[in-house]
Amino acid sequence: MPGASYAFGPFCLDEATARLSRGGEPLAISDRLSVILLLLVSRAGSVVTKEALLDAAWKQVAVGDNSLEQAISGLRRLLGRAPDGGRYIDTLAARGYRVSVPVARVVARAEDAALEALLAPHRAFIEGRTALETLDREAVVVAQRVFEGILEVMPDYGPAHVGLANALALRFESTRSGETPDREALAGALHHAREACRLDSSSGEAWATLGVVLSQARLTTEGIAAARRSISIESENWRHHLRLAYVGWGEERLRAARRVLKLFPGFAYGHWLAATVHVARGAFEDAEQELDAGTAAQDGQQTGSRFGTSGLHFLLGLVRLARGDDRAALIEFERELSSEGALREQGAIVEAATVEAVYEALAGRHGQAAALVLAALNRAPAGSASWALPVDPFLRVAVHPAEWTPVLTLLRNRAA
Repeated sequence: MPGASYAFGPFCLDEATARLSRGGEPLAISDRLSVILLLLVSRAGSVVTKEALLDAAWKQVAVGDNSLEQAISGLRRLLGRAPDGGRYIDTLAARGYRVSVPVARVVARAEDAALEALLAPHRAFIEGRTALETLDREAVVVAQRVFEGILEVMPDYGPAHVGLANALALRFESTRSGETPDREALAGALHHAREACRLDSSSGEAWATLGVVLSQARLTTEGIAAARRSISIESENWRHHLRLAYVGWGEERLRAARRVLKLFPGFAYGHWLAATVHVARGAFEDAEQELDAGTAAQDGQQTGSRFGTSGLHFLLGLVRLARGDDRAALIEFERELSSEGALREQGAIVEAATVEAVYEALAGRHGQAAALVLAALNRAPAGSASWALPVDPFLRVAVHPAEWTPVLTLLRNRAA
């Protein structure tokens, strides 16, 4: 049976799949928001009561008006302003909501429907990738479902394995520093990344993804090898160099970060990656220069930038604090507090030991603090763990060099 869709402004909402597109390009939208939007556009010009919307989107789950209000706000942000400058969705006080712009229901011809069936998996891939790149937790879940749906129809479609591996890797990353990391998601990411490489060994994206996932699984050497292979396939792809910088350390990370910045000037996270190596080496002047450039790039980004980052002002503050410039450090901390986000979490083993070490240091037991961190570093795989320790304001490493020399030596060796 031919499908139908609702067209309004530059948007089109498919009635059967609830997929939303703008100008032919798919948009990431959660299932709940798509249900609400579909009900509103299907009754365009009429008021849809709050009760009807709550029943359609939440079914048997009891929620209040605030949940619906937040959902409507999310739809408004997604849709933006109508061509006439007004809203697509109006609020009718004490009554409900209404789509007041013209909406046309378009029924596809039979031959168009057949063509759409052939294109559907590929269109779904674009939709999933778009959702994934938002890095929004709910959008990542949407992307995962999209890629899983594609693989049910096309189990040997390599790009969908890549997409699903990335979605699962992000799920694991969001839980990695918690008490119960999602190991099942990590195992799934490894499986699909390896499957993508098996299906298409010439795909740089597949190898780069495998590199990141192997690194998450603490298989650092294998991860670096996979990331290097992606660059040998596509040497001018800045994303591949970024992944090598992420999984690598020491001179490897520095070289990769510099290549990222050459291919993508002004990419703040590239400066952050390079600065981490300089900090671990104790080369604070080099780190400060890198972070000056990084914070300038970060501050120049628009809010919600696709490749935004955070944490550079915080790290720059720590470096300036270590160099004795307390006033400049405070300025950077205040700037970081005014921005969104936080620094990337580090490995759980070393982080747990560092928390204990801070307690020991505050009690004046600096030798015990250093011993805790050194033992944790020796148990952890070689890599970037504890790179910020030389500028940690609580441990005061520079004030107690005798106790911390073994740790600093280990960090310098790993950053070489």
